[in-house]
Amino acid sequence: MTSNFRLFGPVHLLILGAVVLLAAGLAVIQRKLLPGTKVLRLGLAVTLLADSVVFYGYQITHGQLTFPDHLPLELCDASLCLVVIALFTLNRAVYDLAYYGALAGATMALLTPNLWEPFPSFGTVQFFVAHGLIVAGALYLVWSKLVRPRPGSVLRALLGINVFAAFVGTFDVIFKTDYMYLRAKPQNASLLDYLGPWPWYLVAAELVALIVFGLLYVPFRKPVLNET
Repeated sequence: MTSNFRLFGPVHLLILGAVVLLAAGLAVIQRKLLPGTKVLRLGLAVTLLADSVVFYGYQITHGQLTFPDHLPLELCDASLCLVVIALFTLNRAVYDLAYYGALAGATMALLTPNLWEPFPSFGTVQFFVAHGLIVAGALYLVWSKLVRPRPGSVLRALLGINVFAAFVGTFDVIFKTDYMYLRAKPQNASLLDYLGPWPWYLVAAELVALIVFGLLYVPFRKPVLNET
């Protein structure tokens, strides 16, 4: 089954704009609240968790959650977990990973969505809700000045993704899956189409990730006092 979703059409642009507006709106509200107020970030964390529960509950009830497919082994799955933990704890080490995973990985998924059924449907709507909340959560945390990526976070995030990719790649080889597109490119249009054939696009993706992570860190090159 293919999707009828129009890339960068009116609906797609509306979704992308809504993600940014949600993050900005939450950040503005957070900065107007009393210091230490947790209701917004905890509410967003619970919402992300609830969305995941609903998604996997739907898959279970419809017989779609089958091994070795449909497991949470994509980069965006890891980013979701990291963003939720960061929202709950404001842990700087966790946010160092969540920031880049969300803004580089989940944002790319939003820009070039790999939809497997017509839009709108439960699966396609949930795809945009989940990925949109991941990005909105990461942006909200930094825009509200609750936490920010630290010096050295670019290399730590790149190392973390490679460690995760090594685990996922091993799983892919053993069970003939293609999580994180480590064995083949996605069928829909994506940045990987411009990075050469397998396995060279994996090598090129490392360089692209390093450049993108570096650009994402540019706004934070100026250190803040008492940052650890």
